[in-house]
Amino acid sequence: MEELYDQYKALLFTLAYQLTGSVAEAEDAVQDVFFKAYEVHVERLEEPKAYLCKMVTNRCLNLQKSARKMREVYVGPWLPEPIRTPEEDTIEMTVVRRDMLSYAMLVLLERLTPTERTVFVLREALGFDYSEIAELLDKREANCRKLMSRARSKMEITVEETVATKAVEVEWASRFITSLEQGNIDHVLSLLTEDVMYVADGGGKVFAARRPIQSRDQVARILAGAFGRIKHYYQGGLQSEVASLNGETGIIFRSGDETVAAIFIQLRREKLARFYIVVNPDKLTRV
Repeated sequence: MEELYDQYKALLFTLAYQLTGSVAEAEDAVQDVFFKAYEVHVERLEEPKAYLCKMVTNRCLNLQKSARKMREVYVGPWLPEPIRTPEEDTIEMTVVRRDMLSYAMLVLLERLTPTERTVFVLREALGFDYSEIAELLDKREANCRKLMSRARSKMEITVEETVATKAVEVEWASRFITSLEQGNIDHVLSLLTEDVMYVADGGGKVFAARRPIQSRDQVARILAGAFGRIKHYYQGGLQSEVASLNGETGIIFRSGDETVAAIFIQLRREKLARFYIVVNPDKLTRV
């Protein structure tokens, strides 16, 4: 069982995290599954990967149902908890980065029902065949294909379209930070698409926009204004860092030892199209 834990814990965590959007819930789900698996005789685990994935999936389906009710009263937009994915040459980090959907895609998953989300993650992130997904969910393969089609429709992804979004290069992130630090609104504007969207998650704990903002001028002013307010609020000053978050290039702002914000940027046609900003301190403990 210890060998199974070492072999599959990264895969199971990646699955659970993408089904819940929460690091703590993903870790708890994996631990609970292995505690229960210890009661099963190893010889009965003919297909340990399928068995463990099914247990994690069932655990997360229950968590998703309760989470949907909690998010109905959540203050402002709810964004997935960011996780640090350093470029370490370890099997665990390789699995996490390889099987992780983009952060923008995790945000879109919130449009789906728990079952649609599960089918999408198993298929697109982990590469399971429909026959395997059907067995995990105790559904017919045709039903799983319909669920996948419905999920893509809700997320506005065509069959031909890849779910991978263009990664933001370090140079782009650095240019963005420099523009903010200089307070150059005109330059910030020049980096944005016409339909740029800004989504911030403060969770009612800190000040953040209560709804997504989709106006190029407004987004530029909010970004510059927010950076100025934050910089003057923290006496220890504000330090920026370009870091690997969720397997992609992200930006972290800190003041001393305190993490203030984690920012994800999505590019489209060489412009900045989406900003996902997490400032809820409860979601920054792992960053």
